[in-house]
Amino acid sequence: QVQLVESGGGLVQAGGSLRLSCVVSRSIFIPNTMGWYRQAPGKQRELVAEISLGDITTYADSVKGRFTISRDSTKETVFLQMNSLEAEDTAVYYCKAYLPSRDYWGQGTQVTVSS
Repeated sequence: QVQLVESGGGLVQAGGSLRLSCVVSRSIFIPNTMGWYRQAPGKQRELVAEISLGDITTYADSVKGRFTISRDSTKETVFLQMNSLEAEDTAVYYCKAYLPSRDYWGQGTQVTVSS
C-alpha cells in the first residue's frame, strides 16, 4: 500500500518560515507530478503548488514569490518551503502524488500562522 508521509507543520508567527516534507513509500513507481494542497476551516481544498517529474512548477497566485516547491534527487520526496507566512496561510496542508494506478494523498499536516 502506497503511503505519503508528511512532516514539518507547526505554529509560526506571521512573517516566519516553515518547510514541509512529503515522502512516498511502498511504491514501485516514481510519481509523475507531486503537489501540495491546503484546506482552511470552512473552505474547499485548493492547490498550493505542483511540480512535475521534469521539475516544472505551478503555484497558486496567493503564494507566488513566497513559497517554493522542490523534489529531491530520488523524485520521491517533495518539499514546500514557505516564507513570509501570513495568517491567511493557516490551513491543513496535504501532499498529493500522481501515480499510474491512482492519485494518493497524505494525512495532512497543520500549519498555523499567528498574527
